[in-house]
Amino acid sequence: MENSETQVWIGFAFSCKYISKETKELLMSKSLEVGRLLNHMMKNPEKYSNKTHN
Repeated sequence: MENSETQVWIGFAFSCKYISKETKELLMSKSLEVGRLLNHMMKNPEKYSNKTHN
């Protein structure tokens, strides 16, 4: 959800001419990449858990 909100704010910043089209595209690309990584982590938590126990 937060990643979607970030994308909305990126669009808002572009609409208000705070950032260029190139910056918007770069930030949106990074946001999508983060979203994919987080989705993978949620679907595969066993790959990211600590496997050593004391």
